Amino acid sequence: MKLAVDKRKLGRRPSGFKSTMGTVTVPADDDEPTTTSDPTTTSDPEVDPIPPPREPTAHTEIQWLLLKLGNDMGLDVWAARGDRNREWNGRRFDSLPRILNDLPRQFDEATHRIIENIDVLWLRSNAFAAAFEIESTTSVYSGLLRMSDLVAMQPNLKIPLFIVAPDERQAKVISEVNRPTFSILQPKLVEICRYISFSSLRDHLKKAGPYLKYLTPDFLQELSDSCEADEPF
Repeated sequence: MKLAVDKRKLGRRPSGFKSTMGTVTVPADDDEPTTTSDPTTTSDPEVDPIPPPREPTAHTEIQWLLLKLGNDMGLDVWAARGDRNREWNGRRFDSLPRILNDLPRQFDEATHRIIENIDVLWLRSNAFAAAFEIESTTSVYSGLLRMSDLVAMQPNLKIPLFIVAPDERQAKVISEVNRPTFSILQPKLVEICRYISFSSLRDHLKKAGPYLKYLTPDFLQELSDSCEADEPF
């Protein structure tokens, strides 16, 4: 049987970026791929058909809620590069008045590339106030790797990190954060990364209501949980 192969991908090498650690690659986020191509057509019969555009998902909803929360709190906000044209309930991400077109250049090119692909960032006066990765796929892994790369390359960077995932994925998130590969970082990922459930975020936003503009990023400690694993018996 002849296998369908995308010839454009054969021999393709990932781009490298300069960093203080040398040349590194920065994988793109493939959590929710989007395309405007017709799934029934392709320029090459041996290439798999391109899947149709995805409908707005819980990932998009949570990304919007985090962006709007930061915006309502008077913070500048950033949506991952390529996500600005997404929308939730008819509101485009780039309609928020405090969404940034570009991030401040504070780091080497590789670090900058990692940061600009994080799902949501909050900033105050060009200082990073919080970083969020939304993990709604089976692997619960791409965002963790991005945060791990960031910690490895900038260990002195003090950004509160949060993994935001469905309630039923909490155990999976904690398990992944406590992997040995993340435990050798300095600081350990589990020490600086906390978990926020979808339901906790939604519930706290409903309760906060008209008081959102008086909140500060410290509010996140109230709605998030530690990723520390239970002690063994």
